[in-house]
Amino acid sequence: MKMRSALGRVRGHGSAKSGTDSWYAERLTALALAPLSVMFVAFMVAGIGADYDALKAWMSSPGNMAMAIIFIAVTLRHGALALSVVIEDYVHNKVIEIASLIAVKFGSLILGVFAAGAILKIGLGD
Repeated sequence: MKMRSALGRVRGHGSAKSGTDSWYAERLTALALAPLSVMFVAFMVAGIGADYDALKAWMSSPGNMAMAIIFIAVTLRHGALALSVVIEDYVHNKVIEIASLIAVKFGSLILGVFAAGAILKIGLGD
């Protein structure tokens, strides 16, 4: 029989005051993706049958170029957050879990850099 209070027994086992940051970030990116996705779909529908010169003319506008880069960045961030949650919940081998989390973060960063570079190349000219 231990002579500890209920509070004493659970001290150190409760919330670490962390973990809500990624939850909020995932909700904020989902909220940001709603209007950005509408913009992307509208652009795709308007661009049906257009050629490269029409894309280049549309992308040469700084606002359109910025919105395309923001759409890519937010989409990749949202995807990385979601994949991180899945990996943390379902991968039980610590080495594989850490390697997978690093791969997701670097993969989304690399994809974002290449996508932003492609958008800038089209928008700023060949």
